[in-house]
Amino acid sequence: MADDKRLTSGRARRAIKMGGLASQVGSSYLWNSLRKPFLSRDAQTKALLDTHIKNARLIVESSNELRGAFLKLIQMLSTRADILPAEALQVLSVTQAGVPAMDYATISEQMRRELGRKPEQLFAGFEREAFAAASLGQVHRATLRGGERVAVKIQYPGVEQTVEQDLKNLKLLLTTLKAIARDLMRQKIDVRTIYTELEQRLREELDYQREAANMKAFADLLADDPEVMIPRVFPELSSRRVLTMTYLEGYSLTDVFAPVVDPGLKSWVARKYFSLIWRQILELGVLHTDPHPGNYLVTHHPRLGILDFGSIRRFPEPIRKANLKLARALLAGDDRAMAQALVALGYLDRNQPAAPMIEIVRILFEPVLVNRRFDPKKYESVAKAATVGELAVQHRLYKSPAHSVFLIRTLIGAEGIVRQLGVVANYHALFRQCVEKVED
Repeated sequence: MADDKRLTSGRARRAIKMGGLASQVGSSYLWNSLRKPFLSRDAQTKALLDTHIKNARLIVESSNELRGAFLKLIQMLSTRADILPAEALQVLSVTQAGVPAMDYATISEQMRRELGRKPEQLFAGFEREAFAAASLGQVHRATLRGGERVAVKIQYPGVEQTVEQDLKNLKLLLTTLKAIARDLMRQKIDVRTIYTELEQRLREELDYQREAANMKAFADLLADDPEVMIPRVFPELSSRRVLTMTYLEGYSLTDVFAPVVDPGLKSWVARKYFSLIWRQILELGVLHTDPHPGNYLVTHHPRLGILDFGSIRRFPEPIRKANLKLARALLAGDDRAMAQALVALGYLDRNQPAAPMIEIVRILFEPVLVNRRFDPKKYESVAKAATVGELAVQHRLYKSPAHSVFLIRTLIGAEGIVRQLGVVANYHALFRQCVEKVED
């Protein structure tokens, strides 16, 4: 990124960069197609994979410079094993670790605009260096006048304008990614759905007051779980673009992925995270839908801390109940009940044959259907996604109800986290416990 750590701005300037990236990516695939007739089958596969990795690196380089909506898109895609091969996802995953922070003077002025005073006037202590920086804002440690440690999340000035600009140019890149899915994964990707998802999430994440309300709602919903930690908001030190909350101390989830981490701790994290996701879906009907590792930490107790509440989905009660019915039917092997639930959820029309969709569900939920210890690293996500894609195309299963976009993304992200933890466990038994705990 350039030395001046400001957001690359201006519609034309950003459009040139986005257009240039799309042109580079598109040209590389064209060159690969031209070479294809002169290569053996194995060489064709290797050349296509090499092209995907090269383009993934180009995307990462551009995301680190542009930040904003574009970086947010790349972070979203970095969890989508159903769209890109594992090798390309590995390159994209570096965007989950954060980006270089903005200078203190810029952040201080943003706080003055939002809260009326600069950090030195609001806090007993305020660290000038951010300890976390992301696509839309960065976080600083601070100390209240009463001595309590807090985290202060500040939105980058002007980021709303860059979001609007980027949203008008992202379709160029999405078109290229659609071709990747078609050629390598044999999948039909709904570009419009992905674009709409990103647009909705970004608009929500720009409003820190909404995030504060989400944080309070989650704290209330999970108040009976002593193993989960939710930060507390300080409204008097918060606004639409500044969010002050209690500082949670612990290990990042990325640190827990490391091979040297105690296996017992990893096992606890995997089980707790898995159960928490399914409790949200089946019992609470409210789901944290941004499952990248940077949004979680593990305290020394241990407890699981959740750090970011910008993207939350509330499911209507009929949808929550239909998800619960589907889960129960899946465990019972009841095809008729599964079909009824799939119709209620909008995946099938009432007069549509249910068997192909039921087969897809069983493929996707294979890890929780085998009543034995299961190694999540042995679940071939890319191959399974390709099979699901082929079945969907063959049987014209293209329905994607609005509530499913965020649910599916969360489950894919959760599968990625459990895979990286690498804990061998009986996920069938864990899933059954989650389902049986829920009362009608």
